[in-house]
Amino acid sequence: MTDTSSDSIWIVTDEAPQITVTEGTKGITGNTRSWREETTETTKSVGDAVKVSTQKLEQEMAHFLEVVGRLFSRAEQQAKTNNGMQLDEIELSVEISAEGEVKLIGNGAKAGGKGAIKLVFRRQEPK
Repeated sequence: MTDTSSDSIWIVTDEAPQITVTEGTKGITGNTRSWREETTETTKSVGDAVKVSTQKLEQEMAHFLEVVGRLFSRAEQQAKTNNGMQLDEIELSVEISAEGEVKLIGNGAKAGGKGAIKLVFRRQEPK
């Protein structure tokens, strides 16, 4: 059996600090033989990553799926009772925080820039 207590995964966080980098050159200008300095400043993102325990991540994901499962089970029962409808597919976007928390991304959030994970659940056809 493998010891998973030390397993971890790197998570790149969205909170990348911004730094200003000054780049330039020195040289002699024309016939004046004087030194001239040309500099430009650019702002760059510095990537930040944290290690998160896979055990914590597994627990968070299991809890998230349990809660979402209960929520949609109730919604499906309500739809069946009131309208005779059947829930066939659920699509969710989630993100993982630097602390390993699994969070549902709401309608107003911009998931594209956050590295969202798309979860799609489909109804199993009876065999």
